[in-house]
Amino acid sequence: MDHAMHKRPNEISGGMKQRVGIARALSMQPDVLLMDEPFGALDALTRAHMQDSLMEIQNELNNTVIMITHDVDEAVLLSDRIVMMTNGPSATIGEILPINLERPRHRLSLAEDEEYNHLRSEVLKFLYEKQRKVDHVSTPTTPVTINKEAQQKPNESLRDEGNKEKIIAAQAAEEDTVNKTECE
Repeated sequence: MDHAMHKRPNEISGGMKQRVGIARALSMQPDVLLMDEPFGALDALTRAHMQDSLMEIQNELNNTVIMITHDVDEAVLLSDRIVMMTNGPSATIGEILPINLERPRHRLSLAEDEEYNHLRSEVLKFLYEKQRKVDHVSTPTTPVTINKEAQQKPNESLRDEGNKEKIIAAQAAEEDTVNKTECE
């Protein structure tokens, strides 16, 4: 983005603005970073580069990244755990899928990886076969206390009226805790 260094905000593209926003957030080296569709406005190649950069930066900072995405491949590539939501305005957690792929992760080698493709298949099965409301979720979680000002009420941030098949790469808070999802 060196070529745009002296441009005003109204002179750069939406994708460039999104990259600047991500860079600003990461420059603060937060312990917990919430990202809502951070790569949505980017072209495929830039998106892949940004995902790789996020994995490298997270590895250096060793922080928790909570990412909301509708991209199945992005969720499996970046996550240690995928929390899949049911449909509708009163969406709840449908299933939690642990992602135990080794790090660092390289997208080209994962394309042929049996476990990666199995995990991807499990997410797709949930989206197309099991997305109805599920009452009970049982999966081991690791609670991490965060600043009360930064937390939200349970499931508040997870509700998005009108959106279907919301995939979330982290889990919402309960009272004083957030379930930890690290992109190590």
